[in-house]
Amino acid sequence: MTEAAAHITEKRITVGEGPAGREIAILHRAAQKKTGLAFVWLGGYRSDMSGTKAVELDALAGELGIAAIRFDYSGHGISGGAFRDGTISRWLEEALAALDDIKPKRVILVGSSMGGWIALRLVQELKKRKKAPQIDGIVLIAPAPDFTAELIEPNLTDAERRSLAERGYFEEPSEYSPEPNIYTRDLIEDGRRNRVLTGIIETGCPVTILQGMKDCDVPYQHALKLVEFLPADDVVLTLVRDGDHRLSRPQDIEKLRAAASALIMHD
Repeated sequence: MTEAAAHITEKRITVGEGPAGREIAILHRAAQKKTGLAFVWLGGYRSDMSGTKAVELDALAGELGIAAIRFDYSGHGISGGAFRDGTISRWLEEALAALDDIKPKRVILVGSSMGGWIALRLVQELKKRKKAPQIDGIVLIAPAPDFTAELIEPNLTDAERRSLAERGYFEEPSEYSPEPNIYTRDLIEDGRRNRVLTGIIETGCPVTILQGMKDCDVPYQHALKLVEFLPADDVVLTLVRDGDHRLSRPQDIEKLRAAASALIMHD
């Protein structure tokens, strides 16, 4: 075990009760400095906490001496639960449960793709609580808030609509996996209930958005639209001219490290 890995603990928690119960895997890097601050990684649709960006963020936390929290949503990575049961509400519940378990005092949320949507919903839910970690900043990488309503529903083919009505889901080929992407009726209907691009989103903290202009999954115009809903906050949008959806190249990782580090420069 390397010295860096020695500070990481894997644990599993149960979220939900009865048939809705599922085991969620969490990787927690303990802080080496008493700041009470933790990076919180929120992954994308069908990605997991062992991906390049998640691992790089964890390594950065180790270098800075702060805590890091990564977890796999149900149906993802090494967590339990069926992927087809997944919805934004369900995965949001798991993000809240991970924070409730680790109990950081302050957090910087880092959300990639769908994780950007989860991050924004997490802010809304934490604001309703009397006791919640302070949100020091947010980094959004190719954020996909409201992607079911904004990016999927308007582009459904007749065959996909028919499949949703008759089978409760439809499939499409994935660029990143031999397995097709599956989108369920429950995911789409639940997505409507979790929309955030409906009015001003008050995060109360600085927000940095990294977005590739050659992103075929989430067009960069979607990031521009998101900025319109963040008028009250200090928002920095970096458009990467030749960047794709994953933004996992070395030069992209450097931008992520710089953005996340900048949010704790005041520590």
